[in-house]
Amino acid sequence: MTGILSWNIQNGMGCDGGISLTKIADVIFNMGTPDIICLQEVSRGLILDDSGRPADQIAGLAGLFQGYELIFGVAVDAADPAGGKRWQFGNVVLSRLPLLSVALHPLPRPAVQGTRCMTRQATEVAVSCPSGPLRVINTHLEYHSRTQKLAQIDRLREIQSEALEEQVRPRRVEETGPYQFVARPVEAVLCGDFNILHGSEEYDNLLEPLAGTKQRFHDAWNIARPNCMHEPTCGVHDRRLWPQGPHCRDFFFVAGACVDRVRAVRIDAATDASDHQPLLLEMADDSPAID
Repeated sequence: MTGILSWNIQNGMGCDGGISLTKIADVIFNMGTPDIICLQEVSRGLILDDSGRPADQIAGLAGLFQGYELIFGVAVDAADPAGGKRWQFGNVVLSRLPLLSVALHPLPRPAVQGTRCMTRQATEVAVSCPSGPLRVINTHLEYHSRTQKLAQIDRLREIQSEALEEQVRPRRVEETGPYQFVARPVEAVLCGDFNILHGSEEYDNLLEPLAGTKQRFHDAWNIARPNCMHEPTCGVHDRRLWPQGPHCRDFFFVAGACVDRVRAVRIDAATDASDHQPLLLEMADDSPAID
């Protein structure tokens, strides 16, 4: 079984206001030992550590998840207005499976006057699984602008379409160097904090068939738990940030042969180590149909 965990950790800030990456790691390992861990809202130099110095959460996570290779997908890389060092903010993928390739995708940010927004990004890795090569894409979409969110969803769909097109029309490659073969399997898991609601226009757009094909993303929850409402992934414990109460905005979407490998999606509803809840996707290493 291959396990993939996704969690918006809010810089490690719990609902009590304390910041602890150790607590984040403890919660994750209490859910099992995921093969791939996808985290959103991770920073370097943005917040202060206990000693009052800018915290390097990338180094902190690397120390806590030994045996995993860490990829930091930087969405925001900016100068400190106070004259300090640059700070970075984005998504992290930790993998204990062999990495075949890495791709970092800036997501569109069309201008929306008077709207607060930030630069967004998707971190893609291709890994070697017992079932074969697999792409995992970790992302965090815009919250404040629906226009930007729709544009970002379009780009995520394009990324999958490009993988499908390359399978049909493979590029010319060389044995070594920058033109060598780079794995880009169509078997894909897309996960993260999408800031969309189940059944919304944005959600439906993401699941539409990809241009010129019958292929599409599927919501892994609907495969693992058909006819069951999505359990909430935020607003469970933090009612200050989420006055609307518990609801779901974090998802796993799957494509290709992954659709038949989904076995379970689990949510830890008890932890208050972040304003979001961690989700764990379990996929079989073969692809027989679910009973």
